[in-house]
Amino acid sequence: MKTEIKHAHFPGNLLMVGFGCIGQATLPLLFRHLDIQPQQIRIVAANEEGAAIASESGVAFTRQTLTRENYRSVLEPLLGRGDFLLNLSVDISSLALIELCRRRDALYLDASIEPWAGGYTDSSKPVAQRTNNALREDVLGYGRANGPGPTAVVTQGANPGLVSMFVKQALLDVAADSGVAVKKPARHEDWARLACLLGIKAIHIAERDTQTTARRKRRGEFVNTWSVEGFISEGLQPAELGWGTHERHWPADGARHESGCDAVIYLNRPGAATQVRSWTPLEGPYHGLLITHGETISIADHLTLRENGAVVYRPTVHYAYQPCDDALLSMHEMAGRNWQPQRNQRIIRDEITAGMDELGVLLMGNAKGVYWYGSRLSIEQARQLAPYNNATSMQVAAGVLAGMVWALRNPRAGVVEPDDLDHETVLEIAKPYLGEVVGVYGDWTPLRDRGRPISEELDRDDPWQFSNVRVT
Repeated sequence: MKTEIKHAHFPGNLLMVGFGCIGQATLPLLFRHLDIQPQQIRIVAANEEGAAIASESGVAFTRQTLTRENYRSVLEPLLGRGDFLLNLSVDISSLALIELCRRRDALYLDASIEPWAGGYTDSSKPVAQRTNNALREDVLGYGRANGPGPTAVVTQGANPGLVSMFVKQALLDVAADSGVAVKKPARHEDWARLACLLGIKAIHIAERDTQTTARRKRRGEFVNTWSVEGFISEGLQPAELGWGTHERHWPADGARHESGCDAVIYLNRPGAATQVRSWTPLEGPYHGLLITHGETISIADHLTLRENGAVVYRPTVHYAYQPCDDALLSMHEMAGRNWQPQRNQRIIRDEITAGMDELGVLLMGNAKGVYWYGSRLSIEQARQLAPYNNATSMQVAAGVLAGMVWALRNPRAGVVEPDDLDHETVLEIAKPYLGEVVGVYGDWTPLRDRGRPISEELDRDDPWQFSNVRVT
């Protein structure tokens, strides 16, 4: 396993904003794979979480809550030409930090596009303005308006992030297994044409987290394997999904966005209250949460095929997330409280006793059956690979590392998202930290064993209709 290779020289300083579970997970990988010294790094975080780890690593740590009013005055003196801002925070506007980096001629990467605090649940705004589509359009619109400049990679973690690379590799795998001779596509349109040729009607980001501890969730407590605040925030956003050209049953609670790429729709209900049927090789069939994620939009957008300006092909794309058992129970309890978060929150890491994160993409519609491609990483493997990690954080940290290396090698790319990156380069860097990376075919469909014990209204002519996938 090649875990000591230096992938890139780090010429400037690194400013890390936020140092929760993902920041702590990522720091050891940066020292291992970037030519960087502790004195080149400074962390700014809203609380003392992780301060001891920073101190042990010889990294400067500043506790400071960043707001609309103070972020410039706090960060601008710490950021200069050629520096890198790694944003692993919540409740700090990604667009504001990207604009700051542009002014300072510094590079940027985040694992999700964030609004200022309260932006996800601000009831004074229309539902459509609280979606990831709106956040993405603001950031990409800024990138289009300003053109080439210091690289800003947005939404590059595990998902969003690595899963966009999984989709591309999965398409190449299915093509090879189907006897379709194809060179590695060079443009988004070529990837879309390949997906269309292979008959891919739907793509799930299909994830099952089975990590567990001896101390189970307690009443009034939210337990998770990664950021509790992050999971709650995205869970309360409206469910979003890329809307495929094969779909013929419009959801009663569905709505189109009035702006943007028009590749996705949203549902007038929280993603944490929306369930879908999916499948992974180890878990088998399961019900997952249709949590909105950036990859839902970007994959659907980039796999849209047009002829003479008209859309002729697009797969349906969405997340199907079954978190660890205690996180699922925590979200269920919070729903019963009318979405009021529990007072106590706990991220599990060192106390995890067993389990893995099975994270991949599920391609549906090809004649060979469904194809799942992704990472199976156990807690034991994660602990052997790097300190301060569980299986979930390790997958995200691998995506962050790979994205940073790509940015350092391509420093003048402007605003880009994972689908713009070379998937082979990213996977080469990330794979040593992903455990078993596999592709598995299956014969599952969402119609299997349906109609009992109570009959259902199903579209049996096309298993891959969203109406068949959604749990109602």
